[in-house]
Amino acid sequence: MGRIADLADRYVNDWASLSPIGATFFGVSGFDDRLDDLSAEGYAAVAELDRRTLARLRAMRPDSERELVAKEAMVERLALNVARFDAGETTSELNVISSALHGIRRTFDLMPTESEEAVANIAARLNAVPVALAQYRETLLASAQAGKVSARRQIDAIASHCDIWTSADGDDYYPALARRIEADGALRAEVDRGAAAANRATAAFARFLRTELAPLGREKEAAGRERYELASQYFLGAQVDLDETYAWGFEELHRLETEMRAVSAVIAGPGASIDEAVAKLDADPKYRIRGKEQFRDWMQQLAEKAISDLDGTHFDIPEPIRRIECCLAPTSDGIIYYTRPSEDFTRPGRMWWAVPQGVDEFSTWREVSVVYHEGVPGHHLQIGQTAVQSEKLNRWQRLLSGTSGHKEGWALYSERLMDDLGYLADPADKLGMLDMQAFRAARVIVDIGMHLELEIPRDNPFGFHPGRRWTPRLGWEFLRAHCRVGDEMLRAELVRYLGWPGQAPSYKVGERIWLRARDDAKARKGAAFDLRQFHSEALGLGSLGLDPLRTALARL
Repeated sequence: MGRIADLADRYVNDWASLSPIGATFFGVSGFDDRLDDLSAEGYAAVAELDRRTLARLRAMRPDSERELVAKEAMVERLALNVARFDAGETTSELNVISSALHGIRRTFDLMPTESEEAVANIAARLNAVPVALAQYRETLLASAQAGKVSARRQIDAIASHCDIWTSADGDDYYPALARRIEADGALRAEVDRGAAAANRATAAFARFLRTELAPLGREKEAAGRERYELASQYFLGAQVDLDETYAWGFEELHRLETEMRAVSAVIAGPGASIDEAVAKLDADPKYRIRGKEQFRDWMQQLAEKAISDLDGTHFDIPEPIRRIECCLAPTSDGIIYYTRPSEDFTRPGRMWWAVPQGVDEFSTWREVSVVYHEGVPGHHLQIGQTAVQSEKLNRWQRLLSGTSGHKEGWALYSERLMDDLGYLADPADKLGMLDMQAFRAARVIVDIGMHLELEIPRDNPFGFHPGRRWTPRLGWEFLRAHCRVGDEMLRAELVRYLGWPGQAPSYKVGERIWLRARDDAKARKGAAFDLRQFHSEALGLGSLGLDPLRTALARL
């Protein structure tokens, strides 16, 4: 495939050896018995790999269009990796959903357990948790002393997560993992010893967060414009006008809520409010499932039907990704997420649901579009189709490339596409899709508004505190007024936004850029435009930053 492909292959090998957790997540075999070096030196080694590879890439001249796309994608990502490291963002990153702490815990969810070697890998990795968390502790302290530290509220929330993971009344994560594993003799003893050590280390990390790091934490939660601009570009792979995007968020939310009111009238009668339609649907046994295992089975059946229906009609779905698994996560965080297949596809793509404790009833009308978002034509198709293209995409493109804006933007685009294709003909399912779209639009407003401490437009269509400056308290009030999510989950969402600036808007802003890319292709090709071909060509480029995506599509 060329010199750039060779460099990309070497990068993946070197990166995997430096990030065994990442290697497990991306399905690169051979590293499952280790954890990352989370010391300052370990982070610096990854940054040096990025810096060195970036310099070599910039000196290379692509010999084909494929190599040009690969170079543009890789330069964009590695340059931002280096920029984030140099700004102190990488070594200080700690929030309620994305941190080295979460990476350690989640890597065990993806590890096989069917062989003695696999169990030995789990035992080794469990026993490595105390050292990894000790390294991470020192890195976070050094970053805090250099002035880079998370907000105190964020730190306290993560400590509470650790309490749940380590409590017998909560998830009891590591001991429960050990109990699920079949092993005998010395290996059994190693698994049990490692689980106990990992549990103690996680509990100790919670104490560190509360007693040592939280007192150094920031009182102010807003990131400020400079930090936010870098974060936004990192998550989107594109530079956007934040003030224009903020104003667009109000327009988009107003558009969606207008459409929701029209659908609500169909569901609950003329003049019915959105909340009245929601109440009617939640009371209808047709749209309710009791039992989380039954709900998982419903998701599995819907995901498989989508694959069967769309393959050969609107998409060409390669055989290795016609398999998807819907799983119940062993934690109770309340999130739904997708994990990619392993490089050799022995581990399939999986849709996970971390069901909150005490929740045993589910409203299907809310989740139909979520299955399409996480499965096909969303993440599973997009990521899986990239993974199978070994003849067209280099190894870095297949495994490590991509941004939240590309992935989540495509997944939101997929929800809307399924409506266009007639899969949300039931008004209940369409209301569920629109409700989640509105939720993502509200996040654009609140995330940008709070972190940049912007003025609320005096002419905003909701009459919401015109002229005031955003604060977390106003963010909560706005979300509560426009999002149909339980209070506990909505509070967790708000804490997430405050700790992870720029990520939440990447869904809706990413969808906006995908739609613009499609409109641009229509304008270029006129009557020759074919939607199925556009999807094939766009996904065929791999997962890349949205600026490189638009540049590459313009050359097709």
